Amino acid sequence: MNTPHCPHYLLVGNDEKVTWDDGQIRFLAPGRDTLSIFDAGANPAAPVLVATLPLANSLFGPPVNLAVTPDQRLALIADSMAWPERADGAGWQPAPGRDVTVIDLAATPPAVLQTLQVGLQPSGLSISRAGTMALVANKAGRSVSVLKIADGRVEVCGEVDVGTPVVAVSFSTDGRRAFVVKTDTHRLGVLHIDETGASPRVTHNPAEDLTTGLVPFNLVVSPDGSLALVVDMGSPTASDGHADSISVVDLTSTPPRVIDRVMVEDGPEGIAISPDGRYAAVAIVQGSNNPSTEWFHHPRGQIVLLRIDGQRVTRAGAIDVGALPEGVAFSPDSRFLYVGNFLDAQMQVLAVGDNGLSDTGTRIALPGHPASMRGQSY
Repeated sequence: MNTPHCPHYLLVGNDEKVTWDDGQIRFLAPGRDTLSIFDAGANPAAPVLVATLPLANSLFGPPVNLAVTPDQRLALIADSMAWPERADGAGWQPAPGRDVTVIDLAATPPAVLQTLQVGLQPSGLSISRAGTMALVANKAGRSVSVLKIADGRVEVCGEVDVGTPVVAVSFSTDGRRAFVVKTDTHRLGVLHIDETGASPRVTHNPAEDLTTGLVPFNLVVSPDGSLALVVDMGSPTASDGHADSISVVDLTSTPPRVIDRVMVEDGPEGIAISPDGRYAAVAIVQGSNNPSTEWFHHPRGQIVLLRIDGQRVTRAGAIDVGALPEGVAFSPDSRFLYVGNFLDAQMQVLAVGDNGLSDTGTRIALPGHPASMRGQSY
């Protein structure tokens, strides 16, 4: 008797409004963005494309503006920027948006279920491991939007003022706290969550902030809830030729505290932790979107693999990938890593083993340029 296949969805957001011409960023007309939905459950070495939906999303912000609920029923995608035409008619100019789209993954094919309005410039988002809540970091809004998930629907039920631009957020494993990245002040904020009422209540006290490295941009919490890893980009321009770091946060201590920093190469953006909690992967831009005349230009990006052993995080190797890697995600069995190479318009598959990372040779062509990537919320 065949065991029914349980899907494990992988989301890839493709942004066709932003490109580079000889290292200079260019803004193109909107209307060609897509969301690619893959199933990585049956064959993790080669995820299968389930659907491609026309859906606006953005390269602006960390590559974690999308997520899947733990029951694989819904997907949420934040679109941080709106694209009005310039008043002088000379092209398009991005401006902060407000949209979060909800996708029904149980439909055949998957389809848009809702479009919600949240705070200004929604960037990174996170879904609780219980699947009952989502939080959205609003950069221009200087706030975190609170979303309730119930009965296959999503409802906006609050907004928390955090007083400074925030770009990414992640729940603790038990769902009682969340951590929000405050880029401009180089801090990690702590949110306290109470779901005992009809709607979740989220509170924030800036006195509890932790100091990270310079320009924090992204974060991830380990599956066992003991650690958070914060991407310290070092510069608002991401890649500038200088070494950067990953801040290691002990979440078991009271209060939580930064206990280490692991040095990485220039321009970290995407980060993910394997479901088994043994490894983290960091996408490194290293000037791969800059012209060859820049002294820090590399024709390819890089993935740095970190080994996690309790509270100790160490480098476990690195491998070159395509140009401008953004999102990264592990397979459900932790044996493969998916990398979205923006300029190459492809998803690259790496193998994860005791000896580090190796290239499987698999390249999956995408209908656009992958700005973000996310699998299940663990």
